Amino acid sequence: MNETPLIRRWAIGLALCLTLNQSPNLVSSAHADAASLGQALALRMEEQKSAALPVGKFYQWLNHEPIWQQEQRVEALVSALNSLEDDGLRPSDYHADTLLNAFHNSQQSGSSAQVDFDIKATSALLLALEHLSRGKVNPKEVEPNWDIPRPERSYALLSIVHAVQNGDVDQALAAARPASVEYAQLREALSQYRRLALQGSVPYLAGRDEALRPGDTHDDVQVLRQRLAYWGDTNLLAADSSAYPMISVQSAVGDARAFDTELERAVKYFQRRHQLQVDGVVGERTRLALNTPITARIDQLRVNLERARWIRPAQTGPRVWVDIAGYRLHYLRPNGERWDARVVVGTPQRETPIIHSSISHLTINPSWTIPPTIMREDVLPQVRRDPGYLARRNIQVLSPSGERLDADSIDWQRPGSVMLRQAAGGANPLGRVVVRFPNSDMIYLHDTPARGLFQRDQRALSSGCVRVEGVREFAQLLLQDSGSRYQLTTLLNSSGSDRNVNLPQRIPVALHYLTAWPDAQGEVEFRDDVYRRDAALLAALSQTV
Repeated sequence: MNETPLIRRWAIGLALCLTLNQSPNLVSSAHADAASLGQALALRMEEQKSAALPVGKFYQWLNHEPIWQQEQRVEALVSALNSLEDDGLRPSDYHADTLLNAFHNSQQSGSSAQVDFDIKATSALLLALEHLSRGKVNPKEVEPNWDIPRPERSYALLSIVHAVQNGDVDQALAAARPASVEYAQLREALSQYRRLALQGSVPYLAGRDEALRPGDTHDDVQVLRQRLAYWGDTNLLAADSSAYPMISVQSAVGDARAFDTELERAVKYFQRRHQLQVDGVVGERTRLALNTPITARIDQLRVNLERARWIRPAQTGPRVWVDIAGYRLHYLRPNGERWDARVVVGTPQRETPIIHSSISHLTINPSWTIPPTIMREDVLPQVRRDPGYLARRNIQVLSPSGERLDADSIDWQRPGSVMLRQAAGGANPLGRVVVRFPNSDMIYLHDTPARGLFQRDQRALSSGCVRVEGVREFAQLLLQDSGSRYQLTTLLNSSGSDRNVNLPQRIPVALHYLTAWPDAQGEVEFRDDVYRRDAALLAALSQTV
């Protein structure tokens, strides 16, 4: 039997006993030396079986030397943990409010307390790093049907040890933060709104029977100027941001009560950032957005910073991003160009799910096998009211094995396991092109004959799949960028239906739900929480760890 572990444990234990049982005057007059603390810490790690855990590995890199025994280093840790407010996290979850007092108490209480404090401080830092890198909340607990792996840790533990040894705890946290530009922009926005919350407010814009319009002259126009200045949505701001609560923005004609062209431009800018109709008219929805409490926007930013921490780092090369709540599709092409389009997504009753996959093929001139939910809730009620509905829509009735059935032979009150399939053509809701990617929800991107829907500001109107404006141009780019020899025009003009065309190289695609996110210029847009998901995530994010 190998007795080395027993001998080592005995030796460490003896050293710890000698350290802890010094004469009272020695314990009270000086801290235990570093070697004795290191031995005590090593024994504690062994007793707690922490060697395989991050805290154990952290101290292994330090040869079990304590790291938080200097006040200056602890102060740097507390300062760094307090900065997590700008990440939407709660510093108190990592004991930022108590660590300094705990340090001072440990220094007066002997080596055992000092070891306890060192481990507590390290554990707080490592928990903060974990939350920064992968999110505080497990998305499976708050997001319906989430089946995407959480990101791997974005930092090496050894680099964290080196940063702490060099007294740069801020650098340790920076190593764990998502590296995306969008995350940094959201974080800066949260910092800005937190500062704004400390500065007070301005009068709210009162409700009116009629909208405020360009050309109006009214006392409410002066309040409108103040609200826009408060939110920072006009270049007519005073240079000193501390003047927001008292600011009175003058118009180009010298009358703050006049709704002039400069003010109209500022209103349109605000409307663009808040997913409103960009018409320069201050109606009910624009007024409500202007009057939104600053605390609500802070909460919205916190929630979406957490969602940003769930997003896996972007791969190099081409990729497709569907911004569900923003009603947009973005395609980053191999040459670095970006192709954007408006999209229609699922209604609140039939939400478009969050998906990570890769585009595998196109379907040209698709038929449409009606999904069970749509068949049950939409089509069958129509058929029961109108026996000619299926024929007019060119919808075929099929057995489970695909054999064609006579619609008149079916008891539509109890149709059993029949399938309904709409033939390719002008009335088919999939249009002429479908972009497909593997996923368990049978979601895809597709064409649509109802192109007028893309002109609406609120576009949560589909049954779950995503309709893409300009999808034919998008499909041609996918063919071209993946190295396909096919031209979409030729494929569309070919005979037959349901022709599948594989992409020689699959292109990553991600569908995400984000109610606050930067636009291409880096300005954060605030969107409606159309699926009502923010509240559950905010509650989970606000729970004490």
